[in-house]
Amino acid sequence: MTRFPNFRLGVLTLLALAALMAWDATGGDLALARMAGSYLGFPLRSNPFMVHVMHEGARDLSWVLVTALFIAIRWPVGFLRGLSTGGRVQLALTVLAAVVAVSVLKHASHTSCPWDLQEFGGAARYVSHWSWGVDDGGPGGCFPAGHASAAFAYMGGYFVLRRVSPRVAAIWLGVAVAAGLALGVSQQLRGAHYMSHTFWTAWVCWVVGFAIDLAVTRFHPRAAVKPAVAAHAGS
Repeated sequence: MTRFPNFRLGVLTLLALAALMAWDATGGDLALARMAGSYLGFPLRSNPFMVHVMHEGARDLSWVLVTALFIAIRWPVGFLRGLSTGGRVQLALTVLAAVVAVSVLKHASHTSCPWDLQEFGGAARYVSHWSWGVDDGGPGGCFPAGHASAAFAYMGGYFVLRRVSPRVAAIWLGVAVAAGLALGVSQQLRGAHYMSHTFWTAWVCWVVGFAIDLAVTRFHPRAAVKPAVAAHAGS
């Protein structure tokens, strides 16, 4: 893997960061929240499909898939057989690391969820999630979107899979992004998160996967080589 693709991805990552910061400055979060809720709250907050399928079901499925990735380190199936053991380890650990990173940020955040705001029937006032240390009068712990990480955490698999199959890597990334956005929108409609929380979760998960891949290929260059090529070189 050459440095140029990583350079381009690094530039795109920084551009995405700039776009996220610009979005926060526009106040678009509140505008979208007001489209889904009112002073009476959010009608879909307790919707059975949203709660049991899009929230609880998606979360449980994600943990099943994480467990399956760790099992596949020893017993790979399908396209995972094309990865080296180290690649499968990186894939599984990247997903787990992304989930942990988002969770740590959430626990450090004082930002409350939309359904906690006064204008939606709660007690909190709106405070930007960048106002670290500022208490908004609510329970906090709502930034970034932890639930969306159940899908976005898999984005880092792109960096591993592109070594053996760019097509599989692209499909993997596309599915992770689509699933993450679906989960983020469902939480937006329930009043559980602002849309920017979902976007920030995607960015954090992407950066975690990118950083891990850069570290792996920096300290273990052979990890960047396709297993078949590596085996031939060692023969």
